[in-house]
Amino acid sequence: MSEWFGSKPNGERHPEGRVTTEQRGHVLLIGLDRQEKMNSFTPKMHAELQSAYVALDEDPELRAGVVFGHGKCFSAGLDLPKFMSLLADGRSPIEMDKVDPWSRWIRCRKPVVAAPRGVTFTAGLELILGCDIIIAADDCRFSQLEPKRGIMSSAGGINRFVERGGWGNAMYHLLTCDEFGAAEAYRIGIAQEVVAAGLELDRAIAIASLIAANAPLAVQATKANALVYVHQGERAALEATKPAQAVLTNSEDSREGLRSFVEKRSAEFKGR
Repeated sequence: MSEWFGSKPNGERHPEGRVTTEQRGHVLLIGLDRQEKMNSFTPKMHAELQSAYVALDEDPELRAGVVFGHGKCFSAGLDLPKFMSLLADGRSPIEMDKVDPWSRWIRCRKPVVAAPRGVTFTAGLELILGCDIIIAADDCRFSQLEPKRGIMSSAGGINRFVERGGWGNAMYHLLTCDEFGAAEAYRIGIAQEVVAAGLELDRAIAIASLIAANAPLAVQATKANALVYVHQGERAALEATKPAQAVLTNSEDSREGLRSFVEKRSAEFKGR
């Protein structure tokens, strides 16, 4: 699978930007590409981003995703003038009955690793907060600055910030609307690794590839159970492990995992 949802790599650039996808093994690379506008989002890019996430979620050959920004920044957030009519009417450019890249409604079942670099503001920060793992470049500039514009974060950033960074850290950054770097993101638990700028994408791909080498059904069940814990609590998560583990134990991959252990070799999982 190698597809460009926007204009072709060597073709005329679309003024509304594009989202690129590229398959590497079992990993789908999802790129934001509107470099002349710091990868700021347009409704067109929202729709294409959702299409990429739906492809990741539904294609059995894909086991993990990596989301990144083309050029030297991740995303400056929404190109607000292009969204004002939608926001004023309370409408969303995302279809609510499909996988939501911002993880507000239907969450992608497969792990997504974010590789932010440079400016990562507002909707850009919210997008990576909805990912499972964040590998940040050391030149990252993060800010959730909506209250400076008279609005509030509405793409899950408030919830995710509290969830990942804790109440005090979330309130500090969400209410002051300050700008903070990769070191602070790592300190409060938003970023899992910080690497030199320019290395973040390769490192994110390496992490996604490690995940993709594991049994796909078990990886998805693990993520699903963690989300049960987040949304419903410990007891519900523990109860949910029982039927999930039964399905996994009876899978072809479970048998392959045991065989590979006995035979002292790497497992070759099929997602069955």
